Amino acid sequence: MLEIRFHGRGGQGVVTASQLLAEAAGYENLYASSFPIYGAERRGAEIEAYCRISDTPIRVTSPVEEPNYLVVIDSSLLKLSKTIFRGLKDNSVILVNSSSKPDLNWKTFHVNATKIAKDLGLIKSGWPMVNVIILGALIKVLGIPSFSSLEKAIEEEFEGKVAELNIKGAKMAYEQVSGVEYVTA
Repeated sequence: MLEIRFHGRGGQGVVTASQLLAEAAGYENLYASSFPIYGAERRGAEIEAYCRISDTPIRVTSPVEEPNYLVVIDSSLLKLSKTIFRGLKDNSVILVNSSSKPDLNWKTFHVNATKIAKDLGLIKSGWPMVNVIILGALIKVLGIPSFSSLEKAIEEEFEGKVAELNIKGAKMAYEQVSGVEYVTA
């Protein structure tokens, strides 16, 4: 079972990203679950969402505490969050929305989803909408689900031009994601 934990800020679409990944996995006859933990969130507050994907039924309903994959939608959380790295294992993988290579002690990938969103005009209330874009990079790193399943999930969630731009952004992220590997001491 793959366990993925998303970190971002309220208003960035963290929950939607997790749900779209689960939906895309479902299109490939995989079992998937997705849910957030809500506290006293407000726009801009740190938020987490969880996704599990498996080829067998998923019975676990608790938050993902030892993720195989950590997705960081807002790179400022790498320095500001006190809990972002909790439970990571030596072989956990991190994907960060960042313009530069983050200096972390895990196998790390990054993609500049913010630039892609700005270039495409995917801006909502002044914020670049990077949540769907980063999913393109994530499925390349994960190896599942296929891009066509992600595209189908995006088309189910959004309509018209918004769907079209999100698919285009996800494709760009899929092509642009790059990895850096650090060996844990």
